[in-house]
Amino acid sequence: MAEYTVPAAGREFRHELEIKRSRFITVLRRVETEEAAADMLGSVRKEFRDARHHCSALILGPDRNIQRAHDDGEPSGTAGAPMLEVLRRHEAGRTGASGAAADLSDVCAVVVRYFGGVLLGAGGLVRAYSSSVSLALDAAVLVRRQRLRLFTVTVIHAEAGRLEHGLRAAGMTLRGSNYGPTGVQLEAALKDTPEAIAAARQLLAALSAGTAVPTFGTTAWLDVS
Repeated sequence: MAEYTVPAAGREFRHELEIKRSRFITVLRRVETEEAAADMLGSVRKEFRDARHHCSALILGPDRNIQRAHDDGEPSGTAGAPMLEVLRRHEAGRTGASGAAADLSDVCAVVVRYFGGVLLGAGGLVRAYSSSVSLALDAAVLVRRQRLRLFTVTVIHAEAGRLEHGLRAAGMTLRGSNYGPTGVQLEAALKDTPEAIAAARQLLAALSAGTAVPTFGTTAWLDVS
């Protein structure tokens, strides 16, 4: 997979739902490893230490190949599994394209339940945990993550602004500018395809009269929107 959807980095999204006096508090966060997810669960448990249940679900990796769910004392299959199903099925609109894709990953959801004294039954629990995660996702900021080819190009100071503008206009991602005494090294990224790389070479040559020659490096996963 060359791109997928993730929660915005460095942010946490919460939603609280009350059903028959039971409180369901969803905490949604971006995580990229199972260790990070365990740390998140630990912090939520500590914050809501007096709650009866701290149920969780996660999906990790560009291919969504790591998926976990935990009921934390709720009847089997009534909490973690429906939470995971919501994460699996959530559709996020693709930037610059019509339609949507169920490709959310690098996400962990923890639902804290304070029991209100009224039994909800298996079906009620499934609906409550599903709805709580779904509403949290609706309030979350989601972004696109792409595997891009990194490259650098060095130009004289007078041409740096024009090249930066040209690269952005062509849809490339500018990652930084390093100013030195004799020139400026631009760091950028583009789609990892032969066609995109060839187009970048042509664009840079046209913008600099052939003097700007890019050096292509490794690929990296980067947030693009």
